[in-house]
Formats: sequence, structure tokens, C-alpha cells
Amino acid sequence: MTNEVPHPYSITVEPLKKPEGHFGWALKKHGKLIERSDRSFLSEAKAFENALRAVEKDQTGFGSR
Repeated sequence: MTNEVPHPYSITVEPLKKPEGHFGWALKKHGKLIERSDRSFLSEAKAFENALRAVEKDQTGFGSR
């Protein structure tokens, strides 16, 4: 997996305890947690892809009031 995450964001993908074999992600901006996945993903790649969409959403402000 390449590091496609733009500065100042960082994505951490980790395996979940339940359900076993699934993954979740955490998104940080300047080292502070700004969002965490509320869904589980079947692969690390799918979790990372979903986290990248969250970065894009945060950058564009899409969905903010």
C-alpha cells in the first residue's frame, strides 16, 4: 500500500477484535483524531480506501454545515 495520504493527515488501519478478520481505520489531522470508522471492512485495502474518501470529504468540506 502506497502512502497516498496528503499532509497533514494520517490514516491508521487496524484489525478489529470483533468481528474477527475485519478491519477499521482512524483518521488523524496534525496528530489529533478527527474521525474513526464505524463500520468494519473485509480487507485492509477496503478500509484504507474508505479512509481516503473521509480525507477528501474533510478537505472539501462536503457534508459540513
